[in-house]
Amino acid sequence: MRLMTLRIIALVMAFALPARAFDTNASAAWVYDVATGTVLMEKNADTPLPPASMSKLMTLNMLFEALHDRRVTMDQTLPVSTKAWKMGGSRMFVEPADRPSVEELIHGIIINSGNDACVVVAEELAGTEEAFARSMNQRAKELGMTKSHFANASGWPDPEHVMSMHDLGTLALRLITEFPDLYPNFGMTQFSYKGRVPSNKNNRNPLLHLGGGDWKADGLKTGHTQEAGYGLVGSAVQGGRRIIFVISGLPSDRARAEEAERIVNWAYRQFTMRTIVPKGEIVAQAPVWLGDQSKVGLTTEDGVKVLLPAGSQSGVTAEAVFNGPIEAPITKGDKLGELLVNIPGAGQSRLPLLAASDVGRAGVFGRLQNAASRLSQHAMQAVNN
Repeated sequence: MRLMTLRIIALVMAFALPARAFDTNASAAWVYDVATGTVLMEKNADTPLPPASMSKLMTLNMLFEALHDRRVTMDQTLPVSTKAWKMGGSRMFVEPADRPSVEELIHGIIINSGNDACVVVAEELAGTEEAFARSMNQRAKELGMTKSHFANASGWPDPEHVMSMHDLGTLALRLITEFPDLYPNFGMTQFSYKGRVPSNKNNRNPLLHLGGGDWKADGLKTGHTQEAGYGLVGSAVQGGRRIIFVISGLPSDRARAEEAERIVNWAYRQFTMRTIVPKGEIVAQAPVWLGDQSKVGLTTEDGVKVLLPAGSQSGVTAEAVFNGPIEAPITKGDKLGELLVNIPGAGQSRLPLLAASDVGRAGVFGRLQNAASRLSQHAMQAVNN
């Protein structure tokens, strides 16, 4: 067995100019294409910064996990403590006599950005907000969010409460992909608990209120404090292609809205999706040892798509890497190697290469032929050396 590499693709795009670089007005940003796993732009993306209410996404993640584990249910009602009732800043406006449902609290956190709603959830899941913050920190480590530390459930200003734009984007991706039944809550535009304080009923995400256009925003969360400035964790979809973006440090809500729209337009207009390997296509043939066939086709699970700057002149190359010859028996779908896709200026993607068909073990005569062939190959190599 030896490491084998086959260069299988040399795809050259010959058009005019590469995509225009984006110079964001945000002090920190991260933009990500979900389908291809491509980071389109980053600026101070791994710097821990005050996240303001954008960190409520972590509280929602903890609550969504509890719902999926059936530790709570959507129609379950929760008590409101004096601490929750007295919270300042953005509120859902629950009172000690209320028993809001989990579903109402989700709306209160997302749409009203309710600090009080976050405390209600924290106390239900962990007993105290302090204990909940500790559990948030532990879960963040497990999820690979290495630049985040939580001091509370709401994003209330605290020097120890920080997140990076990259971590916020990672969290957004998790909420979208792991909780498809709950994610539509982020697209709701209005909620007023018991009709209280209608001036706070509108979702602050500016992209949700845009009409027309060829893309549609459906989440996620705004944030604002004096220290953090105006920020947004957003996501939009165009023709099945989803992007996630995180921005922070804008000077006003208007600047936040304008920057968010600029970023989404840039991400969709300056990059194009190209299929370089259709789904089901065999990309390489690997030699088989002791099998009833001498070769096995290698394929990917869903084909290969790459995201390229519009009008790119860059060449995309791909290589199949596996240890071969591959010993039989082989079952269709077995992972046999990796496809390394190299995109100039965007790094390398690695995708599993799978067996396209079954290969049985050869009979006694077939194995003798395999052995003789192998000995002959070794003898020829020795002569050539």
